[in-house]
Parts: sequence; C-alpha cells; structure tokens
Amino acid sequence: MDIGTVVGLVLAVGAVLAGIFLGGGSIGSLFDVTSVFVVLFGTIGATVLAYPLGRVLSIHKVVMKAVFVKPVDTGEVIADLVRYAEIARREGILALENYIEEMKDEFIVRGVKMAVDGTDPELIQQIMETELDAMQDRHAQGKAILDTISKYAPAFGMIGTLLGLIFMLSNMDDPSKIGPGMAVALITTLYGAMMANIITGPIADRISARNTEEVLVKTVIAAGVMSIQSGDNPRVVESKLLTYIPPAQRLAFEVKEAA
Repeated sequence: MDIGTVVGLVLAVGAVLAGIFLGGGSIGSLFDVTSVFVVLFGTIGATVLAYPLGRVLSIHKVVMKAVFVKPVDTGEVIADLVRYAEIARREGILALENYIEEMKDEFIVRGVKMAVDGTDPELIQQIMETELDAMQDRHAQGKAILDTISKYAPAFGMIGTLLGLIFMLSNMDDPSKIGPGMAVALITTLYGAMMANIITGPIADRISARNTEEVLVKTVIAAGVMSIQSGDNPRVVESKLLTYIPPAQRLAFEVKEAA
C-alpha cells in the first residue's frame, strides 16, 4: 500500500472519528446490527442482481491491485527499454533472449519474445494493443461494480431509515422511545454514506487512476518493443519514449541518466 492510500484513509476515518468525539458521542452508540444488515446485505444483493455473480466475486482482485500494488516508475521502464535497445544494437536482437529472466514486467517479456521469434511487427503491435484493451476493460468492469455499490449503499441506508421511522411512529404512545428510535433510524443513512464515500467511491476512483498509470506504462513498453525490433538507435528509442512522460519527469530522467 503506497503512502497516499494510507494518508487518505487515515484522514477520512479520522475526520469521522473527530466528528464523533467533538460532538460528544461515542463509537458504541453508532453501532446497530439491524442497520448493518440492511445496508451491507441489501447493497450486496442489489449488486449481484445488477452484475453476474462471477464478476462480483472477482472484484477483490482489481481492488487489491489498485490499493496495494505500488505504481510502476515509467522512467525506470524507459531506462530498461533503452538498455535492451543497446544490447540489440550491439549484439543483435536474438541476444535479448538471454536477458528475459531479469525483465521485471511480463508485458515486456511477451513483446521481446515475439520480437526475438521474428513475429511480424504489425502482429506484435496488434497483440500488445489487444492485451492493453483487455486490461482497460477489466479495470472498467471493476470500477463499474464499485460505482454501483456506491450508488446502492446510500439508497439502502435511506431504506433502513424509512423502516426505522415507520417503527418509531408506530410506538408514538411511548415518548421515551422516540429519541432513541430516531437515532437508530438515522444510523443506516450514516452507514450507507460512509460505505460509499470512504470505501467504494474512493477505491473506484483509485482504480481509474491506476488504469491511467498502467495504460501509460504499457503504451511506452509497446512503443519501445516496436522501436527495438525495427533496429532504431538507442538514443532514438529514448527520445521516442520520453515524449510519453511530462516535461518534469523527462528532466528528472535525463538528470538521473547523466548522473
């Protein structure tokens, strides 16, 4: 888990806890089994109705990758590809087969293997673009499920609140139960809002950000592999790949390489 995820989670949870304690409340007073049941299982049920069960059950894979996997440094990827271009230029492209085991990214491995095997350049590009599209589709599906949960959780929170109000109004003959009943009724709305805005909503946005990062890295890799196969000079390969990153990162890369 990277530092940004930790900081964001601490700030979000800390804000809620601060609101509880500064408001004179306690964590125990905000726990209600019935409310948890309505929001949690109601949201899960609605999500399973909206999507195939297999896709819902596999959502954790996308979540784990988005939250816990450290982003890849595009500069390091470019440096590796330039080094492979130097090897291919000096020893021939077949020599790259000896370096496959040390390659960090499976996408690079697949591209280099196809290049070493003499696969047609257009076919290599087509295969790599297809894999890139498939990855984006997986990320989009995962984000869509989390967005759906973010939509349904507050709705079931409101359903629980309405149920609580109905039950409270049915006991209007006992004024002592009105206040506690209203508090419990509102807890379900709180659960739904917290679930959507602290958990599923931010994770869905994180998946989108991770997707952008991965698309950039894999686009750079595809361009690098195609350039290596065409026999471009390593400096030409470097110049081509640096155009994919912002000027600030480009300058940092050049400084690092010069050092």
